[in-house]
Amino acid sequence: MFKIKIFGKEGCDACKNTKEKFNVFLNQWNKKDMAEVQFFDLNTIEGLTEASFLDATNAPTTIIEKNGEEIKRWIGEVPLSKDFKEIFGDI
Repeated sequence: MFKIKIFGKEGCDACKNTKEKFNVFLNQWNKKDMAEVQFFDLNTIEGLTEASFLDATNAPTTIIEKNGEEIKRWIGEVPLSKDFKEIFGDI
């Protein structure tokens, strides 16, 4: 199971676009049941706490983990679908 952790702020267009992009493409590729998308709001204690553990305090930061191991990270940008499609192509 993959975990897609998106760190951002409510009202941030890039953060919203990142969330929507992963949800749309996982559904389109029929991979939704193999990946969990989580959003952590950096304006909350819980979000900031998780971000500090993973050094993900820039909005947006996206981290993809598999079996608890980080396999890809984007900082301050919306990931391109071609960049993360490679990751999900094998599942």
